[in-house]
Formats: sequence, structure tokens, C-alpha cells
Amino acid sequence: MNLPTYITLTRIFSIPVLIWVLSSSRFSSAHGERELLASFVFIAASLTDAIDGYLARRRAQVTTMGMLLDPVADKLLIAAAFITLVQFNPAIVPAWMAVIIIGREFLVSGLRSIAASEGFTMQASDLGKLKMFVQIVSVVAAIIDHHWAYFLGLPVRPIALVSIWVMVALSLWSAADYFIAFWKRIDRTSARRRRRRSFVLSRRRKGNDVPVI
Repeated sequence: MNLPTYITLTRIFSIPVLIWVLSSSRFSSAHGERELLASFVFIAASLTDAIDGYLARRRAQVTTMGMLLDPVADKLLIAAAFITLVQFNPAIVPAWMAVIIIGREFLVSGLRSIAASEGFTMQASDLGKLKMFVQIVSVVAAIIDHHWAYFLGLPVRPIALVSIWVMVALSLWSAADYFIAFWKRIDRTSARRRRRRSFVLSRRRKGNDVPVI
């Protein structure tokens, strides 16, 4: 276990903390303590996603365990945040939106697993990186909206609504982008395999030819 892996584990361990803060009655919303604490936990957990990857590459500590845990931690964090927000602030995050956002995460994970079994990897696209930024904004805005109409001089409700709709659109768009890229790569791989099989079979036929006298 190295430092990047420990940082990834802190993201996983922060998930029950986030759920506990948003769901527990121990924290009061009278002055927005619950919302501020939950926002801090989510932002800190999200930032570890960039930190662990950067350190793993910088220190040449990319490991199999890290490659396994990092996407799992991401998917668990997003799923936990949006499932909890369906109960915490349904006016901003209705259930059907959470289903689309979480479903996209599982779809991409499934495509990457199949790609790995076929011998190639699917890197995060620019859409995926943009989605991560909008994701942080939408979750934090949905949490803050539970208590404040304005925060730091900004209208929270419009920001929360716009960002969550943009989040849904990006989830659908990036899912389609991943699927198209995956399908093209699989199609090319299948074509190469068919050509290789045809070449091998043709060579075998030539070797087995018996000259006719």
C-alpha cells in the first residue's frame, strides 16, 4: 500500500461520513451547520480523486490495487451523494435524475471492464472531466439550497437547478460518447481477428495442398 492508495481509501471512508451528516439528526440545520459540513466532506472527498492520480503518476506508484479502487471509490461517492440527496433535497434532485446519473456510472464501468477483458483500456474523455466539475457544483449547490436561498451573494436555487440539469445532459452525452468509442474499438478488434483467422486458415490450406499429377 502506498500514499496514493491511502488517499483513495480516505475517499471511500468519507462516503459513510457524508451519508451520516446528511441523514443524522445530530447536526442542526438551524444555522446551516449540517449543509456546510456535508459540502466540506464532499468537496474534500472529490479533490482526493485528482490528488491520488497525480501522486501515483508523479511518484511512479501506479498499482493494480489503485487502478481497481480509484474508479470504485468514484462510483460509490457519486451514488451515495445523489441517493442521499433524493431524500435530503428532492426538489432539486428527483429520483429519476439520480437513476440516470448513477446508471451512467455503472454503464461506463461495465464498458471499461469489457474493454479490459478484450485487451484495451478506455481513458477518461474531456466530457468525463467536465462532468466531474459539474458534478461537484451540482451536489454542493443541492446541499446548500436546503438551507440558504443566497450563499456568498449568489442565488443558490438557480445554480442548483441549472447545474443538475447540465449534469443529467452531460451524463447522457458522455455515456453515448463512451459507448460509441467502445463500439468502434470492438469493431476494429473483431475485424483484425477475422483477418488474422482468415490468413492462418489460408496458410494451412496451402500447406495441405497435394499436387495433382
